[in-house]
Amino acid sequence: MASAFPAHERFEVKVGQIGKLLKGLRSLQVGYAVMVGQVTPGKLFRDLTPDLKALAILARLKERNADTIFSAIADEIAAIGVKLLDARAFMDSHLADEGVMTGGRCKADPQVLEFGIRMAREIARLNIGQGVVVRKGTVLAVEAFEGTDDMLARANKYKTDNLVFVKTTKVGQNPHFDWPVFGLKTLDTMAEAGITTAALEAGRTVIIDKDEVLRCARQRGIQIIGYKGMDG
Repeated sequence: MASAFPAHERFEVKVGQIGKLLKGLRSLQVGYAVMVGQVTPGKLFRDLTPDLKALAILARLKERNADTIFSAIADEIAAIGVKLLDARAFMDSHLADEGVMTGGRCKADPQVLEFGIRMAREIARLNIGQGVVVRKGTVLAVEAFEGTDDMLARANKYKTDNLVFVKTTKVGQNPHFDWPVFGLKTLDTMAEAGITTAALEAGRTVIIDKDEVLRCARQRGIQIIGYKGMDG
């Protein structure tokens, strides 16, 4: 992606080089910026190369999670006069829609869906993660630092049925980063784990390659539902 731009119009930094990032934004005279992509958890342990600015940010944080770290970085970017856009900018057609996106009627028990949504929002409120897997009135797996796909992979430890995966955001979600994302890799992991229902918060979950994801989900008998978002 970066190679699509001439050398004088791009600036690449490693994860953790916040000072260099700010310098690059200034040198390119950037007025607006948008955060896209993913920083995998492993990079924060194995490949992190923090500069002095990053170390200073981490030192003043009492809690270190996606929300606190990226909020601090967003503040640094704003401080040099760059306006961060909503991370969903230009992604309207790729957001989850309310209702059964794969067609047909909703097969999930409404009470199970309500329970899963409530549990997912609670762990999001606590800054633990954005997803859960539930069965009837039981939480079988909670997403934490390991991420969605690893959580799904261990969700069906007991090889049971009627599992529902719920993805959500939290009240006061910072619009600049960490919106939940659903894509083909997650769909593959669901299929391997025997999870046949995904409930995604409408208007707030980005579905990467949406048409292809929904087509593959229908082929595999996986139902993808969009439920009303907190700002819907």
